[in-house]
Amino acid sequence: MAKAVFRCVECSEDAVELHRDYSNGILKITICESCKKPVDKYIEYDPVIILIDAILCKTQAFRHILFNTTLNIHWKLCVFCLLCEAYLRWSQLHVSEPSNSDPSDIIRYTKEWNFYAMFGLATLELCVFCAGVLCLLWLSGRLRCRGAETARLLRALMLSSYGKVLLVPAVIWEHDHSPLCFTLIKLFVLTSNSQAIRVILNCSRRLSLLAVCVGLLCETGLAQAFQKVPWSLQDTLALH
Repeated sequence: MAKAVFRCVECSEDAVELHRDYSNGILKITICESCKKPVDKYIEYDPVIILIDAILCKTQAFRHILFNTTLNIHWKLCVFCLLCEAYLRWSQLHVSEPSNSDPSDIIRYTKEWNFYAMFGLATLELCVFCAGVLCLLWLSGRLRCRGAETARLLRALMLSSYGKVLLVPAVIWEHDHSPLCFTLIKLFVLTSNSQAIRVILNCSRRLSLLAVCVGLLCETGLAQAFQKVPWSLQDTLALH
């Protein structure tokens, strides 16, 4: 018996293949034995339609992306999202500082190192968020101690955080409603994370939302702990 490597986007049952290739280039979409629907209707869809459905957090689109594709850009996407978040924090840090026209090299280097510090903090917060999610799911019994399942869940969390790329245009085209935009972007990312957890573990919406809330609580606690750290060298020198 062939090993199941795909999932039906409608009922999440295992499937051996998405389509069958006959002679003369004729393809026939495989029908799920459980729900009697096409295993993956998205293989015929344009990528733009798939992206729109993913933005709308449709379960079928998430199953197609997470189970039936070979996207290996999660690490690159994760680093890019962290850079976007670090740039947002770095820009807010220097907006809050008094203007300084001193062209000294130490001031320029300080601003550069502040960006690296924001990137490190964003990375640490992401790790704490993922750890909180994994711990809650493990304690609930939905996440078994298997490397493959944990790796798949982490990949899903990284891919579902793609909404963070919207932080850059929100910073570039800054206006009076920017704080509201940042809040909505954060809410969208958390909603996508919750949907990704639900799809990977085939769990209830309540459990996936609870896992995201626990992860967010851990992340917020870490952010509060670092809130009083003087990231700017000017502030550090002023303390002395």
